Amino acid sequence: MSLSAPLVIGIESSCDETGVGIVRGTDLLVNAVASSMEEHVRFGGVIPEIASRAHLDAFVPTLDSALKEAGVTLDEIDAIAVTSGPGLSGALMVGVSAAKALALATGKPLYGINHLVAHVGVGILDGGKLPENLGALLVSGGHTEILQVNSLTSDVRLLGATIDDAAGEAYDKVARLLGLGYPGGPVIERIAKEGDPKAIRFPRGLTLPKFIGTEEEPGKHRHDFSFSGLKTAVARCVEQYQKRGEEVPVADIAASFQEAVVDVITSKAVRACQEHGLTNLLLGGGVAANSRLRELLAVRCASAGIALRVPPRNLCTDNGAMVAALGAQLVADQVLPTGLGFSTDSGQPVSLISLAN
Repeated sequence: MSLSAPLVIGIESSCDETGVGIVRGTDLLVNAVASSMEEHVRFGGVIPEIASRAHLDAFVPTLDSALKEAGVTLDEIDAIAVTSGPGLSGALMVGVSAAKALALATGKPLYGINHLVAHVGVGILDGGKLPENLGALLVSGGHTEILQVNSLTSDVRLLGATIDDAAGEAYDKVARLLGLGYPGGPVIERIAKEGDPKAIRFPRGLTLPKFIGTEEEPGKHRHDFSFSGLKTAVARCVEQYQKRGEEVPVADIAASFQEAVVDVITSKAVRACQEHGLTNLLLGGGVAANSRLRELLAVRCASAGIALRVPPRNLCTDNGAMVAALGAQLVADQVLPTGLGFSTDSGQPVSLISLAN
């Protein structure tokens, strides 16, 4: 095994994507992904049981495809990494069971790793070593979090997180209110380009300062997010137009909603970086594909003197490459493998980067 450039296979099954990635050190060999999104469209959201069954059907073909495209065999693999959490319990179980079977059959070391930290780890595939003083903003269907990355393999800290809906979840719910279908992110982004982002002033959750006398108090939710109130405000707005018998201005509502989301996310991320001395920020997660989020975050980071790093869009969404990338770093840093005696953890905290043996 080469500790400097280990050949690692990564398995991802935390939600509705079955991902198998193969990485050699910091070089991506293949990123194979099979999505079951189309099977969830008529339900307006991911159905855990359907996702789990789709993983069962897709895993072997996706694995075979990845190995063939990379031109490697399982015997050549140095280690196996798999998402152990957070995510949907049933979906996680499929990926972990498959990874354990591969590890048992091949005798290769197995790492159960954190899905969210893997979103940060994917940054090594697009620029090599991660910079120091690094923060990470992860925005997806299930998570909206700000992290402080002191060490990718041993010290990741949570600075802020959503206390209710994640940003991607809010997009899906608002898209449903506007009759735009599922998934909500891409369609709202597209419709928003036709609307006025200043047409309606929707609330920005958890942004008002707290005061004790005349002194501003940071408050325990200073870096946290809340989008449930915004979702409710959109619902009430739509209802008012309907009650008056007026046409609902879908494009303006979509644009104003999106502006509220990205305004809060970017301002809180930049402030968290400033307050914790973080001069670099990595953006990840499925919602990182949103062009308005990228645009506003780039402007605000530049203004604050923060270097922004955004992986390619295909590496921002859930995939096996990010799992393999983090696994390769764990091997390179000589972190002990997890072994076979572990369970999935649907609420695995970011501080638990890889499960202990």
